[in-house]
Amino acid sequence: MKHFEFETYVDSDQSLKIPSEFAGQIERDRPVRVVVLVSESQDDHDWSNLTAEQFLQGYSDKDAIYDDLSAG
Repeated sequence: MKHFEFETYVDSDQSLKIPSEFAGQIERDRPVRVVVLVSESQDDHDWSNLTAEQFLQGYSDKDAIYDDLSAG
């Protein structure tokens, strides 16, 4: 599956515009998968950072032994 990454806006008619440099590479009348990523609010971003910081505070040098284990 090919992928294209670009930023765009939702129009007033709730349409997403595909930039011309990508539109020519997408076959017409063919299903596509769309993934929409929306910037988080500052509060969500702050909570995410706090969670990561608190998680890492619980990490000890003794935990480094697990870093070299294989998943198999």
